[in-house]
Amino acid sequence: MDLNSDYVKKALKDKGYKFTNQRSEIYNIFLEHEDSHLSTEEVFEYVSRVNPDIGIATVYRTLQLFEELNVLYKISFDDGVARYEIKSSSSEHRHHHLICLDCGKVIEVKLDLLDSLEDEIESEESFKIVDHNLKFYGYCKECYTK
Repeated sequence: MDLNSDYVKKALKDKGYKFTNQRSEIYNIFLEHEDSHLSTEEVFEYVSRVNPDIGIATVYRTLQLFEELNVLYKISFDDGVARYEIKSSSSEHRHHHLICLDCGKVIEVKLDLLDSLEDEIESEESFKIVDHNLKFYGYCKECYTK
């Protein structure tokens, strides 16, 4: 169990929920695939290998709960599929994504140069920014060099 598990347990407890075995198994899927953007169906596929008794409805409800508790981020890459990734307790913002229009590959960009822009917007507009999301669309190296 990692340090984030304590955060998840506390977040659940604070809202009156329990950290059940099923929730733990679903959370562990995200720990095992930390750099992935998993759809509900992919989470269900992975967790079914560990516990075949978990139904897809339980996965849907758990992902929704984890999103509400800020344990997971829900991401849309404009393809009609909701995906989730684990929220790092050390990051203030989400990272950015490069999305290949040909093969659909999603590449994470850890570089965040928007802090100064956020500061300027907050100052000029009297608006407190708590997060942002940025997606770049184009072609990955493999598709671009075809």
